[in-house]
Amino acid sequence: MRRPNYDRFPTLPVPAPHEGCACGWDAIVARIKDAVRDRAAARTVITVECYAGVHEDAVAEALVSRLRPAHLVRVADLMRASTAIERMVEPFIGGADPVFGFLCGLTLDEYFDPARLATAVGKVEEFRSGLVLIIGCGATLVHEGDLLLYADLSRWEAQNRFRRNESWNLGTPPQRTTAAERYKRAFFVDWRVCDRWKRPLIRRWDFLLDTHDPITPKLARGEDIRRALRHAATRPFRLVPFFDPAPWGGQWMKEVCDLDRGTPNYGWCFDGVPEENSLLLDFGTARMEIPALNLVFDQPRALLGDAVHARFGDEFPIRFDLLDTMGGGNLSFQVHPLTEYIQSRFGMHYTQDESYYLLDAGPDAQVYLGLREGIDPAAMARDLRTAQAGGAPFDAQRYAQSWPARRHDHFLIPAGTAHCSGANSMVLEISATPYIFTFKMWDWGRLGLDGRPRPIHLDHGLANLQWDRTTEWTRRELVNQFQPLASGPGWREERTGLHAREFIETRRHWFTAPVPHHTGGGVNVLNLVQGEEAVVESPDSAFAPFVVHFAETFIVPAAVGSYSVRPQGDRTAGGECATLKALVRTGLP
Repeated sequence: MRRPNYDRFPTLPVPAPHEGCACGWDAIVARIKDAVRDRAAARTVITVECYAGVHEDAVAEALVSRLRPAHLVRVADLMRASTAIERMVEPFIGGADPVFGFLCGLTLDEYFDPARLATAVGKVEEFRSGLVLIIGCGATLVHEGDLLLYADLSRWEAQNRFRRNESWNLGTPPQRTTAAERYKRAFFVDWRVCDRWKRPLIRRWDFLLDTHDPITPKLARGEDIRRALRHAATRPFRLVPFFDPAPWGGQWMKEVCDLDRGTPNYGWCFDGVPEENSLLLDFGTARMEIPALNLVFDQPRALLGDAVHARFGDEFPIRFDLLDTMGGGNLSFQVHPLTEYIQSRFGMHYTQDESYYLLDAGPDAQVYLGLREGIDPAAMARDLRTAQAGGAPFDAQRYAQSWPARRHDHFLIPAGTAHCSGANSMVLEISATPYIFTFKMWDWGRLGLDGRPRPIHLDHGLANLQWDRTTEWTRRELVNQFQPLASGPGWREERTGLHAREFIETRRHWFTAPVPHHTGGGVNVLNLVQGEEAVVESPDSAFAPFVVHFAETFIVPAAVGSYSVRPQGDRTAGGECATLKALVRTGLP
């Protein structure tokens, strides 16, 4: 048994000088009142913009009871009727599919009734003195605000609120929809609309309100937040990981990541997904949680680098997560869409290529990857449909090629390749970011955590399955494609993938001494795949030494340039540490 040292709450220090973080509504309102007094104006309009999922009623109640404004505008009251909004979003979430829709191009102003909005704008202008408070998603449509507060929330917490029936979709009242239905609409509509609205507001924030903890919300100056984001783009950092159970989940992360032993299993760990994860800002006396997407939106060129930014804009294209089936079951037998398919059917401009890197494996571990030689595609499709209809279970061993899986093996999975990890594996999944686009073709006859069959997308899967990716092709192209690249005193470097059809490249470094790295003008994402602890350092002390532990993912922004990684603390058997690094291929040497 190893001593758990995985840091579940990594922080990013906010550089001085800063005014600190106000904790709790009384301290928050005191900070706001100071800002109002500093204006020394007859009238102050406080505009509180809210991200989808923020409990606007609770924010309004807390502020109104303490500020006692002369006039209050609840922005939700200015929106179109919910039936009109339902019709507007229907093209993007319509149909019976419980998972997939089409990425919307809607903007937030389209949600509002023009007459109601105009009336509210005029009413605000009637007040020439006192305090005017405007609260809700789209509040700046009414007034830009003499003081602009942004009430923020990460997508992960928004999902948890869906599960707890604590929040609903943008522009809709509480209604009888499932958490999965709310998530689908948020993914394809709400979050896209809110992100478009948020991006240009970041530079104008007077204050950011952290609403993750409804009991103790936190407030910081917008300039302090922006300073922290600029700081993050100059040094290595980690995101706040989150863990989730799964029907196939295992027991490995409980021990390695020191999780609740009473939970039946943990299947997922997202620890390198800025779309979902948070940053935890350390103000010294308090910590403030903000969506990591704020960094991507505010510092895209410094974070991603010019070439990556030119290709992807302010989207983070690399995703690291952990999949734990140790003591669990097989993942679903699945395939990801080809680029033209995801573009035409779902509105996403790049697809979900990925790979499995084995952090650990039991003696019987295997990965299904590719198809067997000489199979009959029509027979396979027929057997899949029979299994889905409740007939004989699908015989995956008959059609899919399985490969023994051992620690440090690397299986490459370009879109269109049939695959799944088997039981008793601990996978570091490295992929492109469109992570929900998985077409399950067979789920081994089991139920989801809600007691219902999980959605199967057999037609989508068969439409994308590349039937020529059979045993020999897979062996030659996708299994352990290791290539020595360089070496130095106490270290060696290998290319481990990905496939030529994938835009991500991965490099593995084995080391007993410091290893020189360079971002090469693009963002680097790394995981310490062997060794208890390592230190990331700057050759010119541009950032403070940064400690990482086994299985932790960390991000090195493009702007960092040169850095090194050296082992620290106890070593594993053999004395070597290892990192796996992912970067975006740019066509440069």
